[in-house]
Amino acid sequence: MSSLVRINRLFPLRHLIPHATKNPIRNISKINNIEGLSWGNRTFLRFLSTETSPREEDYHSIIKDTEKPIGESTKHEFQAETRMLLDIVARSLYSEKEVFIRELISNASDALEKFRYLSISKEGAEKIKDVDRALEIHISTDKHNRTLTIQDTGIGMTESELISNLGVIAKSGSKAFIEEMKSKQTNGDNNIIGQFGVGFYSVFMVADKVEVYSRAAGEDQGFKWTSDGTGTYEIQPAEGVLFGTKIVIHLKTDCREFADDDTIKSIINKYSNFVGSPLYLNGKKANIVQPLWLSDPKSITPQQHNDFYRFVSKSYDMPRFTLHYKTDVPLSIRALLYFPEGKPGLFEMSQENQSGVALYTKKILIKNRADNILPKWLRFVKGVIDSEDIPLNLSRELLQNSALIKKLRDVLTAKIIKFLQDQLKKNQAEYEKFYQDYGIFIKEGIITNYDQAEKEEAAHLLMFESSQQEPNKKVNLNEYISRAADNRTIFFLAAPSRTLAESSPYYESLKTKNQEVLFCYEPYDELVLTQLRQFKGYKLVSVESDMRDDKTANDLTNLGEDSLKRSEIDELSNWVKDKLSGKADSVHATTRLENHPCVVTVEEMAAARHFIKTQSHNLPEDRRYSILRPQFEINPRHPIIKKLHKLTKSDPELAELLAKQLFANSMVGAGLVEDSRFLLTSMNELLVKVLDKH
Repeated sequence: MSSLVRINRLFPLRHLIPHATKNPIRNISKINNIEGLSWGNRTFLRFLSTETSPREEDYHSIIKDTEKPIGESTKHEFQAETRMLLDIVARSLYSEKEVFIRELISNASDALEKFRYLSISKEGAEKIKDVDRALEIHISTDKHNRTLTIQDTGIGMTESELISNLGVIAKSGSKAFIEEMKSKQTNGDNNIIGQFGVGFYSVFMVADKVEVYSRAAGEDQGFKWTSDGTGTYEIQPAEGVLFGTKIVIHLKTDCREFADDDTIKSIINKYSNFVGSPLYLNGKKANIVQPLWLSDPKSITPQQHNDFYRFVSKSYDMPRFTLHYKTDVPLSIRALLYFPEGKPGLFEMSQENQSGVALYTKKILIKNRADNILPKWLRFVKGVIDSEDIPLNLSRELLQNSALIKKLRDVLTAKIIKFLQDQLKKNQAEYEKFYQDYGIFIKEGIITNYDQAEKEEAAHLLMFESSQQEPNKKVNLNEYISRAADNRTIFFLAAPSRTLAESSPYYESLKTKNQEVLFCYEPYDELVLTQLRQFKGYKLVSVESDMRDDKTANDLTNLGEDSLKRSEIDELSNWVKDKLSGKADSVHATTRLENHPCVVTVEEMAAARHFIKTQSHNLPEDRRYSILRPQFEINPRHPIIKKLHKLTKSDPELAELLAKQLFANSMVGAGLVEDSRFLLTSMNELLVKVLDKH
């Protein structure tokens, strides 16, 4: 706060601020000797030099103009079939121009890895000079001259290697190096990234001219390679070349943004933040975030996870759960996945939202949002997946369509589901909070998935209230099965609330039998269970479907004295069906009801309710009924039904109004009416008719 106060009081020095911040005065004695400055102004400059400016020890760069071409240059042609191949590589292969930085940093990283390998090999240690040098990558920008420079301290190239590696398109020096390592049966990690030998040429998307200075490890002579990407290049000896490779890119006029410090920093963060060696931009360390997915899980602190999660997810909340996963069978996978603490927004809920998982290979970004690595319903998961087994296309931007991709997807999906199952077992209360926020994604996965095995795996994560548990306590399907009887059936009932579920006419008979029923309150819950069909060999059956399919409910032989007689039931059923012509597909009596006079059932009740909500708006009434084909079931022991039978003879007009009202009430109770306000008209007509009798 005191520093800010000092700034506000030093108005006369405002004109010095830009100069002081860009060119910090690091020697305090020089500030004290500046003539004409008051004590307060000197204090302000000390503040700028010590608090605003970077410390001198934080600045580190090896990029200097020490190279000087000597001797004559030799001109060469690119050894490719046609000029068109160079055009394709440089101008058509990549979707974004910015990826040339990723490619050049990857090449520099490979050069450092090759140097590491040679420095520990017997023949390399004898040949290499300056074996203990720091292995780094440096980048500098120059807006004034419109240049971008990338320099590494790696293995470097000889004249012949410049010709073979940079003069032959689609010849990968890195790939050849890997083959040599394999032939020597070298042990150790292979961190070489390059595969195709085309990444370097992406630089010609943005460059008018490219200069490469390189000096191979163990060599006294350096060389300069120059080309404008038009089919030829020149090579000449150069002095003052440091060990390694330096690339000076002269940018095209319309690509001047790549000479901007902030632009390059953003691209490094996006693609190359996790390269294995220190990476400096204009003298400042650029890759400060560590690749946590390669660290020992036990060594990572919660704060590191929080910081890394925010980095990869571009969000400001914290992870709720963390899955750190490593395996080499059946694929090499290193994954660090996070389950967000914050609730999903409308954008995250949309199926158009992309995956939140970034795909890397050997710490180099391949796809920022890898949609085909995890199923769409897991798009809420954030994090990083790194696999060197992933088959990439030439530009390293798209994944090849192969069985390996499906295998990777299956392995990761199964691991995530198993991880969430473990969270449910370890801490159900915490899992229920997660499920309340993200259960909709799990349900989407079951509805949209065609693989029954994967559906059933995801179904382990579902939770519902149960008729045999107290309100607000949720159970999963495994708990239900542990208490299930021998009928191998899981019953469920859709209702807006527990009160309506427990008072539902469909639940009456199962309640009498003390049969456990899962209550589905949320939208699409019953559709999820209908799509799931079965779980661990248990059939999932809605209580409405069970009522409709129950043949024993049609046995009217033991109705008792308080019921209509069989002949009266048949007479009433036929009469009601006639009055409900065009609405009820059939009318018959049932023994499944006790406290309710009637009920409506249809085939596939969940699908029927979904149809009413989403597709029936513009259909005429008769068309809707012809699609639904509702079955009207009456309770011959209920006082209203017995009274209705009498009214069919004593007051047919009132009986008809009553029959239609009972049917309409049943349709509303079944959730098969889009807007229940239409009941008011028929209900008022019925009331008027009843009151006329008194």
